[in-house]
Amino acid sequence: PSVTGSEEQTEGQRSTLECSTPYVCPGGDIDLRWQGYDPQVSTVSGRVQLDTSGVSHQLTLTSSFSWKDHSKKLLCQVSHGSQTASAERVLRVRHTPKDTQALLSPSSGNIRVGDAVTLSCVVGSSHPPVSGFRWYKDGVAVGTERVLALRGVRREDHGRYHCEAQNALGAGVSPAVTLLVFSAEISASPAAEVREGTATTLSCDVPGREGQELSYTWYKNSAWLKEGPAHTLLFPAVAAGDAGYYSCRVTNSQGSDTAPAIKLSVTYPPRIPTLTLFQETQGGRLVIVRCTVDSHPPATLAIDHNGTALATSGAQVAVGQRLGVTSSHNALRLEIRDAGPRDSGKYGCTASNAHGKASATKVLVVRAAELLVQPSAEVPEGTAVTLSCVGTGNVAEEPLYTWYRNGRRLQDTSFPTLRFPSVRGDDAGAFQCQVRSRNGSDTSAAVPLRVLYPPRQPVMSSFLQSQGGRLGIIQCSVESDPESSLTLRRGDDVIACSWGCPQATSPRVLVTRSYNSLRVEIRDVVVEDEGVYVCQAGNSQGSASATVDFKA
Repeated sequence: PSVTGSEEQTEGQRSTLECSTPYVCPGGDIDLRWQGYDPQVSTVSGRVQLDTSGVSHQLTLTSSFSWKDHSKKLLCQVSHGSQTASAERVLRVRHTPKDTQALLSPSSGNIRVGDAVTLSCVVGSSHPPVSGFRWYKDGVAVGTERVLALRGVRREDHGRYHCEAQNALGAGVSPAVTLLVFSAEISASPAAEVREGTATTLSCDVPGREGQELSYTWYKNSAWLKEGPAHTLLFPAVAAGDAGYYSCRVTNSQGSDTAPAIKLSVTYPPRIPTLTLFQETQGGRLVIVRCTVDSHPPATLAIDHNGTALATSGAQVAVGQRLGVTSSHNALRLEIRDAGPRDSGKYGCTASNAHGKASATKVLVVRAAELLVQPSAEVPEGTAVTLSCVGTGNVAEEPLYTWYRNGRRLQDTSFPTLRFPSVRGDDAGAFQCQVRSRNGSDTSAAVPLRVLYPPRQPVMSSFLQSQGGRLGIIQCSVESDPESSLTLRRGDDVIACSWGCPQATSPRVLVTRSYNSLRVEIRDVVVEDEGVYVCQAGNSQGSASATVDFKA
């Protein structure tokens, strides 16, 4: 048989192929048939020509071929008994690109920022061959190569990609594939800087998180905060203490990624300022007024004296020669040199920023007289000690000084010093000085002078009472500073001590201890209680002892 018809077929259009033989056998057992076609979309008709114009047997196949029929073989076969002969026709069906797919590589694991990713457009069948490709991301054209190469993936590359393969008949479109870029990022709503009390939300997002099983771990200033499925951190009313650096780690079945930290800044008005007043008399009379405050943004600080502005951290005010001003972050320091009574009064500090203001006040009393002790207010006996009475200075005439100890007048002098070339324990006490001039007088605060000295000779006494039973009393007392440790001995036996020795072993002995004093009571005195008792006294400065002869 022979096959005739169009060399190529077009998908969706009906085509006709004819199989024929140049002979006819009427009544003979000869069979002519088509093989390999789809009978559901095809029709077959036959015609026999047997006349003077020619002889033939024709079998016509009319069908609508699809792209899946491309390259398929159709067979026209004639058979007679067991003998067969056939003719073959290979279908060439013209069709647009079919079975188009977009393939993502790598196809498994997390794709992170910076990774290399390729998207390949693969066509199952096309006739004529594919002449071009086009890539789309979220509906927007992004490339015309068969392979779309993303050599350093960015977070923005996340999306749905599909490709089109084109030939002369049209285009084949692939199903979309999703490129998931596993990259965590934190955002703040309404902003990363909010006012105290504002409802604030921090969101930790990875592209395409919907539909993924993700776990979120939150950190504040690198310390663990919370963990769970929630991708948000809620602050119904954010507080100043919530400010800090926040980060989150997102985990899925294939790994995790940590978002760069975001700074949450909380603004708030100034708290109550801390106002500190300090007086320094060594090397000159100096008053320091220091004001600090907690606020965000930083506050403008102002210091005033009885309502008159002296210093500010903002615009400068007139600063006199006696005043020195330094400012730093939320702190202001005012130094007043040659301070005197005129500088006494109420000092105020006011702090203000865009969200509000706060203030604090303190009263300062600057004495005209100040008493200084050199080398120290606590010295060992024998040290040379000088007490100096510092006045206001800047007076035209010589002031007069009156010295007091424990409230009693010691002397009047024109000299501002009281000297002890070799101070003794008896010189200790609370000292004051009074400065008098034409402008008035002022008395310093009392300054204690402590003189450390070793124990003096202890004073011992003994007493024997016979009424109502024989009771012996031995008492030891001493003068010293600091307090002495007292020990009462008879021979090698320790009878009693101030501290650090065992309790009296005899129930007849009662010990009473007080400052620099030790009292021993012996009940039912016997002859064995007689003897010489020694009292030893000692402190950090030295020691002393005394004896008493107790007779029963």
